[in-house]
Parts: sequence; structure tokens; C-alpha cells
Amino acid sequence: LQKLGESLLTLRADLMERLALPDKLLDAMAEAKRITNFEGKRRQMQYVGKLMRGLDAETLDAARAALAEQQRGSAQATMSLHEAEQWRDRLVESDDAIGEWLRLYPGTDSQQLRALARQARKDAQPDKASVSQGLAPRRGRAYREIFQLVREQLDGGGDVPDAQDTHE
Repeated sequence: LQKLGESLLTLRADLMERLALPDKLLDAMAEAKRITNFEGKRRQMQYVGKLMRGLDAETLDAARAALAEQQRGSAQATMSLHEAEQWRDRLVESDDAIGEWLRLYPGTDSQQLRALARQARKDAQPDKASVSQGLAPRRGRAYREIFQLVREQLDGGGDVPDAQDTHE
């Protein structure tokens, strides 16, 4: 229960409000956040664990569920970010990917997307000095703008494709 209490210290405020924890426990957790001394924090967390023992099973299950919900949200955000990065790289690499993107997300400005892809390809051409020094190619503004465009569409700015359409 002490470990659960430690985990609850990282819980977002909106999820914490839904738990309806006793004021005494909330005060003890707020105090634990403020304490910087290692031994003081350890003793405060023991106190939090003691207060957690007084909670009923439903409240403890709700706390675990809230922690799981917070963790799932960050995992989904990371997956969304990776998907946008993969699409950006594919769009820069080939015109076929641009055609596929426009089929899946018809709300995208095709002219802007093609111009950004062309510019990103041009910017990605390494110069001889950076190649001889073993430096990674510097990405330009167009590369970042493609990423922003893709993120907007994936986050609901355009039509959402069916799950069967998104296989690679």
C-alpha cells in the first residue's frame, strides 16, 4: 500500500479528484510531495501507507485503475507520435506513400504535401563536408512541417480511415 501511495503522488489532478480519498490522506500525500529530505520523505511515505490501510477495497481498486488509465494515456500518445514519425519518413521517401496518404486522408492539402515532400528531399541531400565528418544530415523546415501536418490529420483533423485500410 505504501508503494501504491508513492505511485499516487504522480497521478494527474483530474484523476486524483475522481478517487474521493479522505482529506487526511490527501494532506499526507501533499506533505510528502513537499518534503525533500530523504529520511523525512521515507517516514512520511510510511505514514501514507498506514493511512492507505484504512481504505476499503473499492477505493484501492479505483486508485489502481486511475494509475493504469494515466499510464495507458501516455502510451497511446507515444504510439501516436511514432505513427506520425513513420508516416513523415514514408512521405519524404516516396511519392507512392503520398498517394496512399491522400487516399486515406482526403482532407489533406495535396499541393502543400507534395511541395513539402519535395523540399524535404532537397534539404536532406548531404553535402560533402558533413559526409566526410560523419555527421547526420540536418533536417530542414519542410521536414518538421510535414510532421505537423501528419500529426494534425492523425489527431482528428481529417477523415479517420478504417482499421483494415491502415495495414502496411
